[in-house]
Amino acid sequence: MRVAVGASSFGSGSAEAECLLQEHGVEIVKNPYGRRLTQEETITHLQGMDGLLAGLEPLNEAVFSACPSLKAIARIGIGMDNVDLEAAARHGIRVSNTPEGPTDAVAEMTMAALLAILHNIVWSNEDVHRGVWKKRLGRSIRELSILMIGYGRIGRKTGDLFRQMGARILVYDKYDREATSCTLEEGLSEADVISLHASGAEKILSAPLFSRMKDGVILLNSARGALIDENALHEALQQGKVSAFWGDALWQEPYSGSLTGCDRAILTPHISTYTRLCRETMELQAARNLLEDLIHV
Repeated sequence: MRVAVGASSFGSGSAEAECLLQEHGVEIVKNPYGRRLTQEETITHLQGMDGLLAGLEPLNEAVFSACPSLKAIARIGIGMDNVDLEAAARHGIRVSNTPEGPTDAVAEMTMAALLAILHNIVWSNEDVHRGVWKKRLGRSIRELSILMIGYGRIGRKTGDLFRQMGARILVYDKYDREATSCTLEEGLSEADVISLHASGAEKILSAPLFSRMKDGVILLNSARGALIDENALHEALQQGKVSAFWGDALWQEPYSGSLTGCDRAILTPHISTYTRLCRETMELQAARNLLEDLIHV
C-alpha cells in the first residue's frame, strides 16, 4: 500500500501519523517540493499511489483521470474547495477531512489578531523600531459589537472567546437559521468588528456591502480570501472605511496583491492551523481516515 503526502508541512511537528501508517505497512512518499503542488506535479506525485494525505493541491477530474490507482483522499484540514467531490465520486475515490482539529487553533489566532489590532501592537512595535516613542490609544473587546459571519465549529468557538471577553456577539449564518440573530445587512451596520468563518467560495462581502459597514470597522478573515471583494477592501482601507484588516486566508497564495501596500492590513501566510497540537491532531486523524478507507482499520 503506497500513500502520497501533498501537505508540505506533514510531520514537521510530530511523527505520530507517519508511525501509525508505517505500523500498518504503508509506504509513505512525501511532498518533494516543500510547497503546494501544481496540477502537473500532483499528477506526477500520485502515480502508483493508493491514497493521498492532501493539502491544498488541485484535485480534479484531470488529476483523477491521470491517476487510476488512487482510491482514497484524506484532507488534512477542513476546507474541501480544492477537491472536486463529484469527480472523486465518479472515479470511486473516497474522500474525508478533519473538521475537529483546527477549531481551537484558528479561534486563538483570530482572537490574537483582534487583540493585536485593538492594542496597536503591530504599529507600536514598528514605531519603537524606528525610534518613535508614541503611545497609541487602544480599545477593549468589551466595547465592541462583533459580527460572526459563519457559525460552524470555528465560528462558535471564536464567538465564545469574544463573548467571554465581554463583546456583544451578532451572528449571520446563511445555512443555520437557529444560530442567526440578524440579517447580513443589519449585522454590517451594527458591527465594530466583522469576523469571517464561512465555508465555500461564494463572495459574501461584495463592493456594495462595504457602504453598509460602520466607518472604522475592523475586518478579520481566517476562512477564505474569496469571501471578500479584494479591490473593494483595498479601497475601503485606503479611505479609512475599514480601519484595519487581518487576513490569513488570502486570494492567491503566496500572496503579492495590492494589500501588501496597505500598512493597516496585517497579512499572515495561512498559519492559523500551524500550532504543534493542531497539526498533530489533524495529521493523525487524516491518517486514521485513510487507513479506514483503504484497509478498513
